[in-house]
Amino acid sequence: MPPKASKSSASSQPLNGPALTAASSASGAASPPREKPASPILAKELAALKSDIIQAVTSELTRALTAEFHSISRDYHSKLQRELQEMKSELLRDNASLRAELGELARVDAKCEDLEARSRRQNIRIAGVPEGDSQFTLSNSNVSELLKEALSLEKSPLVDRAQRSLATHPEPDGPPRPIIVKLHYFEDCVWILREARNRPRITFSDMNLSIYPDLTSKMAKTRAAFNAIRRKLRSMDGVKYGMFYPARLRITYKGESREFTSATEAERFISTMPG
Repeated sequence: MPPKASKSSASSQPLNGPALTAASSASGAASPPREKPASPILAKELAALKSDIIQAVTSELTRALTAEFHSISRDYHSKLQRELQEMKSELLRDNASLRAELGELARVDAKCEDLEARSRRQNIRIAGVPEGDSQFTLSNSNVSELLKEALSLEKSPLVDRAQRSLATHPEPDGPPRPIIVKLHYFEDCVWILREARNRPRITFSDMNLSIYPDLTSKMAKTRAAFNAIRRKLRSMDGVKYGMFYPARLRITYKGESREFTSATEAERFISTMPG
């Protein structure tokens, strides 16, 4: 009995003929076919097409974005312009309201100043009376007697009230606070101030006194602006001058009188006068 052929020996034998051809065909069908390289002309056309597409897309995007930007810009500009116009209108209204309030405040301030000045129209101030002096006790009767003797009046004026100003108490070697005197009659106040202006020096019991109107703080500052001009006028010959209520400087020269409410204008006027 002949021996049997083993499977390993049968499978290890090489394939010849039709079997080899079939195997080659099967392996060729399994692998993808190779691409042929593109020609230079086709590559150039593809590159040109790509460039045209990019340029077209870029141009379209630029146009769309530009149109959108202009639309947004116009809307924003219109909105900003409206807001600015509204703010301007509001500022104009506020400015007009503020001007009206300032005008009203100025009128109220002028009215308060006038009322305060009127409340002092019968007041005078006496400066130069020492404080704590045993020879003079501050009282209505003593002040009335002082005015009569210092100004050589025919009768003693009626004094309603006499007190020191509310300034800080002076040092021992400092100037005394002025005495504020309220007279009962306005005519007495006018007469006393006229006599005080006409006297170059006022004395009483070895005291050198100054008597002047009791002015408001604002009016006193306005009058003080004329002090330098009054000193110049005092040294000029043939010139008469005087301060009048509320703060008017009257200058009389060669029979002609002029009044000034501004120290600058008065200074300009006396500069044209011969020294």
